[in-house]
Amino acid sequence: MRNILYIGIISLLFATGGVTADWLPNQTPENQMFSITTVIDVVGYVSDSTSLSWVIASPGAIPTGILAPGQSVADVSYHDSTMTNGGHLMMNKRVDFDSGDQTVGTNNLETQKVMTYSGIDGSHLVGEEEYTLSVAGRNSTSDDAIRCVFSQGLGSGLPSFCNIVTAKSSLINVNSAQISSKGGVRAVAENANTPATLNYQIAVTPDTNSGSGYADAIVKTEFAGSIMEARDTSGDNWNKTSATNTWKDSSSVSGGIKNFQKSFGYTSGLRV
Repeated sequence: MRNILYIGIISLLFATGGVTADWLPNQTPENQMFSITTVIDVVGYVSDSTSLSWVIASPGAIPTGILAPGQSVADVSYHDSTMTNGGHLMMNKRVDFDSGDQTVGTNNLETQKVMTYSGIDGSHLVGEEEYTLSVAGRNSTSDDAIRCVFSQGLGSGLPSFCNIVTAKSSLINVNSAQISSKGGVRAVAENANTPATLNYQIAVTPDTNSGSGYADAIVKTEFAGSIMEARDTSGDNWNKTSATNTWKDSSSVSGGIKNFQKSFGYTSGLRV
């Protein structure tokens, strides 16, 4: 008898408390926007891949060493890949990017993907999707802002906060399934009170045309974060650790999947 797995929605909403201190860099004078739409309906071999690497700093240029006082840097990466060695794949994927300042409710990067796959004569599908958001900043001369920490030595000049989060999913030996995913990242804003965000969702359900009532696949997800923060803006404690927070969530399922859904949400910004 086949294994039957039912995984309900798991939502992870992380917003650090009173010492939360991300302030995002703002846009450059010249900004870029692009959209990529992919529509595939094919029986046979498929290889599809999309990647993004984006680093932005303000004020000033991207530092090659230490950050200047009051400077913040955001580093965003995204990678998505899908490959089959045969079978029938239907895919609709869209990637939207805007490097300009964002507000609450909007993102610099947004992705959506819907796939239906049915293996033929032993063929299968593999795929991977990963988002990373890293935001770091050094002590500012502002008197009313909260500050975060990355170093313990007063003279080191390293970032006064450094937060990094990742969301990743892997599809292995998919023989039959319907798969949908959606992600969003905000890393640039004009207002210091606009928080950094990373959101990701994935759902795996049966292909209704297969007649089996179950998806046949191995699916893995991993969500993780590492947070280091401080409180003071001046004196001897501006770069001393006031809060650390590390976390990780992993899931892995295989066999006959009735329903698998994971939802991840991360927000980090100045407490106002």
